[in-house]
Amino acid sequence: SSTRSQEYLVKANWALYCDNYLEGFHIPFVHRDLAQTLDYGAYASEIFPYSNLQLGIAKGGEMVFDLPTSSPDYGKNIGAYYFWLFPNIMFNFYPWGLSLNIVRPIKYNLTKVIFKSYIWDESKIDSGAGALLDRVEREDEAIVEKVQRGTASRFYGAGRYSPKMEKGVHHFHLLISDLLKNG
Repeated sequence: SSTRSQEYLVKANWALYCDNYLEGFHIPFVHRDLAQTLDYGAYASEIFPYSNLQLGIAKGGEMVFDLPTSSPDYGKNIGAYYFWLFPNIMFNFYPWGLSLNIVRPIKYNLTKVIFKSYIWDESKIDSGAGALLDRVEREDEAIVEKVQRGTASRFYGAGRYSPKMEKGVHHFHLLISDLLKNG
């Protein structure tokens, strides 16, 4: 749908934008409305060679996928599948359809994020984890820009990865590091 497709300029490095997408720590703090629909404690990531899948488990009563019994996720209340493909493409599947994010570096501190929405069930568009895409993007943009400013501080120092919530970020950093080493 062209009305839901958008382009955003984020005043931050493209990799910081990907980091934000790949970790779940910020959800209850940055995305209060989204956090009301997802079960933060059940949020999970699955790592693949050049991709990552985050499972957005919905809280009771929220819009979920009607999964077939053959699905490995059958019986789970999946409100969203967040699928990242190295290095810069994100497929966000919701019961209403797909939001595709393409992250394009412009400069070291400027990124264009292109959102393309494909709706296959208009009746579900305003429900569940995928209901407020523009608001969630604006919240992500604001926090990523703050992180960009923070990394420029003389007080900044990289910390440890969280084994539960930053598996995707760690995987992304390993892929970037390998690419830079082996070109």
